[in-house]
Amino acid sequence: MRVSPVVTVWSAPRAWMAAGLLGLVAACGDHASTTQTPPPSPLSGMFLGADVSSLARIERAGGVFRDGGQAGDAIAILHAHGSNGFRLRLFVNPPDTDVIVNDLPYTVALAQRVKAAGAKLLLDIHYSDTWADPGHQTTPAAWSSLGIDSLAARVQSYTDSVVRTLKQAGALPDVVQIGNEVDGGILWPLGQLYATNDTATEWNQFTRLLKAGIAGVRAALGPGDSVRIMLHYGQGGDVGGTEWFFDHMNGYGVPYDVIGLSYYPWWHGTIGALEANLQAAEQRYGKDVMVVETSYPWGGTGWQGIATNTAPMTWAVTPAGQAQYLTDLLAAVASVPAGHGAGVVWWYPEAIQVPGLYVWGGGSLSLFDASGNVLPAAGDFAAR
Repeated sequence: MRVSPVVTVWSAPRAWMAAGLLGLVAACGDHASTTQTPPPSPLSGMFLGADVSSLARIERAGGVFRDGGQAGDAIAILHAHGSNGFRLRLFVNPPDTDVIVNDLPYTVALAQRVKAAGAKLLLDIHYSDTWADPGHQTTPAAWSSLGIDSLAARVQSYTDSVVRTLKQAGALPDVVQIGNEVDGGILWPLGQLYATNDTATEWNQFTRLLKAGIAGVRAALGPGDSVRIMLHYGQGGDVGGTEWFFDHMNGYGVPYDVIGLSYYPWWHGTIGALEANLQAAEQRYGKDVMVVETSYPWGGTGWQGIATNTAPMTWAVTPAGQAQYLTDLLAAVASVPAGHGAGVVWWYPEAIQVPGLYVWGGGSLSLFDASGNVLPAAGDFAAR
């Protein structure tokens, strides 16, 4: 009989009020003491950090990252400023063009750097040879001729192999995403939603593939291993859409631990809309919820071509404004009841301009400025 893996729950603190009451009791109960234990940070226990999937590619192209003018490892710099976790994407057989390079050997090497820094690892399996998102979920070329039975078996065996490989390399993930922004399904056309009017057949096939990926993660674990499963929905400000999606997950018996949401204000609305969605999701499902992708510009150019609705961008487009945005976002996640606000992940913080390589937003959405110096927002992740 196989022993079930240990499940470890990490979550945000239960409430600032409880911490304040504890401090008051300590102060009143020991008249001889003049030193009070400070209350825990509202960020304590969260997964706080960034998706650094392009880092090794940018380094190869000449990218240099600095802290106070001194060159260093971007992972170490972000970790020193408060990041305690990093996300890495994984493609099946990427074309090795631009930053679409995240095959398994590349990802293992970067994952080892994350673990060597003493940080947590979130693995984002795209189940594609290229970008997967709500509008693109292309089945890997090598799997494209498979029927649903064979495809589900392949998803399970591939996921099992990936997790075992990372474990053997000393880089077992702490969290695994089964797909990236899976609003419209995965592995199109067999795992696609909405193609034929949102039918039960579509949901059956989609959730079968999700379950196959989850089974693959679990098959790779041994006694004492702890890996949490995340499902990633892309519309962070949409209460109705989030409920519709996760009601289906529950209805079809998909087992998961964490709800991941994307939140970019120019696409997903106000931070108030995000906070309402986070709280509604926690109340409805009793799960940890986290913002697994976010970003905001520090200045420069490039972000303007991405932002389709600037009205929710109420923070200044400056380094200080970027830092305030992240401060407010962290507060929104920390406010989720019952300690279920589980973290924030900044997307593409290493996106600095290097010769001959396109980077998202022209570098204006990174956590490093045009000279590669770390920006103040990176320090917002420090639990304080």
